[in-house]
Amino acid sequence: MGSSKTNNRSLYIDTEALSSLALVQAGLISPVDKLMNAQEAKEVDETQEYKGIPFPFSFVLAPKGKKNDAVLQDTKKGEVLDLINDGKKVGELIVDETFPIDPAARLIKIYGTTDPHHPGVKHTRSRLGEIAVCGEYTVTYPLIEDTLKRIESMITKTGAKRVSSMMIAANPLNRAHERMIRQTISENDLLIIFLRKPFNNEGLRYDIRYNALSTYVENFLPRNRVLILPFENTYIFAGYNELVLDALLAKNYGCHQLVIGKNHGGLGLYYDKNRLSSIFDTCKNIDIEIKTIDEYVYCDMCKTLVSINTCPHGQHHHVHYHSDSIMKLIQSGLVPPPILVRKEVAANILASLFPDRFDNLQELHYSLMPGSGLLEQQSEEQFYLKLTELYQTSSLT
Repeated sequence: MGSSKTNNRSLYIDTEALSSLALVQAGLISPVDKLMNAQEAKEVDETQEYKGIPFPFSFVLAPKGKKNDAVLQDTKKGEVLDLINDGKKVGELIVDETFPIDPAARLIKIYGTTDPHHPGVKHTRSRLGEIAVCGEYTVTYPLIEDTLKRIESMITKTGAKRVSSMMIAANPLNRAHERMIRQTISENDLLIIFLRKPFNNEGLRYDIRYNALSTYVENFLPRNRVLILPFENTYIFAGYNELVLDALLAKNYGCHQLVIGKNHGGLGLYYDKNRLSSIFDTCKNIDIEIKTIDEYVYCDMCKTLVSINTCPHGQHHHVHYHSDSIMKLIQSGLVPPPILVRKEVAANILASLFPDRFDNLQELHYSLMPGSGLLEQQSEEQFYLKLTELYQTSSLT
């Protein structure tokens, strides 16, 4: 499609919009199956429902930019527009209707705020125009097509009858994540981990997080029980309605269960028509089980990972798994304590994050580390593993 020549006018969309359009086209956010027109968008924004199923805000396409504005201001019903992403044609849209939208009102629907300091607000506002277009469309996006094939293949290969899912950033993967994963696969035939892949550069790169998670799955879990898939975290999955969209996506991918932590950002209580509600009230019409798992901490009295609901010791004995704090250690080049991050995972992350960090690595390795007596080439990942083992030596304490 990228090389096809037409006389159609063009609408320029970013990869985030393309990903969202492809999800809907593939039926992965069903019941939403198209771009909404003005009347449908208004009704969804008011009722937060579409075809009787919870949906937090309207699904519209309103790309920003002078070229897009010029096209959308005078396009006519029935005109075919080429959808262009990164200079290539990725699809077509047959115009049915264009209508104005209020970007500020849309931001409030998504994030609950228009505060420009909010990272989601800032990002979405920079790409959101004031004219929406609807109509039948087709797009090509291999990533989603590949994801569907991989899930189908894994279910066929394993004969899995009950499939669970998680949507995590693993930024970075820590011991609490590991406990959630182990608990989930013990109760299900297959766990699909949708690893969030945002359209910004915050935190660890996706490839580093994917490799770290793969290191854990491939070396410390039963084979063919976990499938890791990229989940492009577009703006529609942001904000306090994130869990509703996550549940719809997991259900439409064929999962029977969605597992979340009790510290999930979307679990707060709120008032709806003067009645105290929670996100579970909103999700009750989505045909998927949503399971919450307790927050885990390391207790220095129990000497292990425990649920805060089952540990008898006070909070002053607990080490919490705060991703931001662990990330500060890693970004500073420090090896996190193994009670926070498994040493194999930490070594994998640090070796990827700081390549060629040490001058004369082999000399440093042999001067500090015990070995077999043979001269062997050592990688940075192996160096971090050995270093962690030295940290754990306790005979002098």
